Amino acid sequence: MSRDQPGVTADRCPPARPQVLREYALLADGERGALVDPHGEIAWLCAPRWDSDAVFSALLGGPGRYLVQPAEAFVWGGYYEPGTLIWRNRWIVGDDVAECREALAFPGDPGRLVLLRRITAVTADAQVRVVLGPRAGFGAAGLRELHHRELHHDEGCWHGRAGPLHLRWQGGGSARVAEDPDGWPVLSTRLDLAHGESHDLVLEIGDGPLPHEPPRAEQVWRATEAAWARATAPRDARMPTSAAPRDATHAVAVLRGSTSASGGMVAAATTSLPERFRAGRNYDYRYVWVRDQCYAGQAAAAAGVDELLDDAVRFLTERVLADGAALAPAYTAGGGRIPDETPLDLPGYPGSRVRTGNRVNAQFQLDAFGEILLLLAAADRRGRLDADGRRAAEVATSAIAQRWNEPDAGVWELDDRRWTHSRLLCVAGLRAIAACPSTRSGRGAGPGGPDLLSLADRLLADTAAHATHASGRWQRAPEDPGLDGALLLAGVRGAVPADDPRTVATVAAYLTELVDEGYAYRFRHDERPLDDAEGAFLLCNFLVALAADQQGDRVTAARFFDRGRSAAGPPGLFSEEFDVGQRQLRGNLPQAFVHALLLEAAVRLDLDPPGTAR
Repeated sequence: MSRDQPGVTADRCPPARPQVLREYALLADGERGALVDPHGEIAWLCAPRWDSDAVFSALLGGPGRYLVQPAEAFVWGGYYEPGTLIWRNRWIVGDDVAECREALAFPGDPGRLVLLRRITAVTADAQVRVVLGPRAGFGAAGLRELHHRELHHDEGCWHGRAGPLHLRWQGGGSARVAEDPDGWPVLSTRLDLAHGESHDLVLEIGDGPLPHEPPRAEQVWRATEAAWARATAPRDARMPTSAAPRDATHAVAVLRGSTSASGGMVAAATTSLPERFRAGRNYDYRYVWVRDQCYAGQAAAAAGVDELLDDAVRFLTERVLADGAALAPAYTAGGGRIPDETPLDLPGYPGSRVRTGNRVNAQFQLDAFGEILLLLAAADRRGRLDADGRRAAEVATSAIAQRWNEPDAGVWELDDRRWTHSRLLCVAGLRAIAACPSTRSGRGAGPGGPDLLSLADRLLADTAAHATHASGRWQRAPEDPGLDGALLLAGVRGAVPADDPRTVATVAAYLTELVDEGYAYRFRHDERPLDDAEGAFLLCNFLVALAADQQGDRVTAARFFDRGRSAAGPPGLFSEEFDVGQRQLRGNLPQAFVHALLLEAAVRLDLDPPGTAR
């Protein structure tokens, strides 16, 4: 095996460049996620965990790469194997087809990832270029030098270190050692495959020494396939009979792949993807938002996917019992505090700056307690609420009694106000938990605790007195008469009945004022056209579908449901926003709560008779 001469770059391969978001596919194993682009580049991967530093950061203009692509010109396509996050990158090369089947070994080990890539010459002989050059710490540290013996080849495997991380790579035995533009070692090779031949590449990255025996590709593939089959299978017949069975099943896979062994589900795999060009709205979403986890748990309960429901209940029960009324809006996947927001010295995705951490760590979000009660009630209805869950319900109820009149940041994490949505979701949560078989006559907060229904009535009366618009609908806050997509949840979740005049008026006004071309928006920022201020908010499309369905308007429900689904790119992933004019996804990817509401809407639109409360 020969070493490239100093200064020689890796096989003269094209530089890694950011792609439009709709073309990225997600590989995830619960503990971390990778984005792979149409050119076979692992454009983003944090290791060993979701909120660790990136090892491959081309998505944000950073260094580090893992490329598998045909050596000749090609046209891209791809698809997920049903019910999995096993992705098949498929390339048309002239008259021939080459393919790369890829996945993170599932379920993941919290301290060690295994990235599988199986290249196949499908219809004829194929030549494929492969480049591996990890850069730990968002690019700070590459592979160690060969003469230190920390990057070496032994018994079919390359072994090395990148910063604190240990690496082992199988299948690249023919690779040469070249250099990246910064002078760090890069492994580069070309594979010549005969028609029908496959070749496995297996990359391990860990935060400590790796197991003595390297994994066998075929065994890991079989275990991953079997684990996905178990993870996305519903316990009843709801998902297969949903309004969109394929999309519902895919949504479960995205949610499951985003959920750690701790039970915590990250909001997205990425940081700093802009919601709007140079608008400053780019955030780090590699953490677990309480509200998002509740949405996912509710969707899992509706779909009969009890493992996801149990994960959500377990993670949030632990957080509520630990932090009580001081519950944070979001946590790391391990249940820890989110670090403060900090700028990062990378070029960034075009149109934004890079940052890690999140300012949400200093916020209070009242609606989180109502969402938790709704989740616990859903678990109880499925017979899956244990003693800890019931204690968490008592703590959440007491927190609402203590803090309901305080200003909070609200669902959209804006300035602190007495947001109507926050209070109505607490009303809905109190009513839901009061109706559970495990509560006693509406008293769920233990001896001396507040009466749940009385507390709900008090919150509703106060909210109605201060946040009912002159037209009879709900308004955003006592001092803000505007509409808000989050207000649709008041009826959907049962704060007030579906036929309550305020519910009916809110849905009607929203459909008149905050939708355009079948896409739904959060709220009106100012007098500009809706799509000038921000993208359509895809979560809201599925909220409209649920609200319209509850009103008995199946046509409108189906229209907004299908319009929302249409925003996804070829891999079927959703970000937070959709730029209607340019037909592009905006924001971090994939946004888990959009997939959660898609799943819930898919199930409920098919199952529920008109007017059914959730």
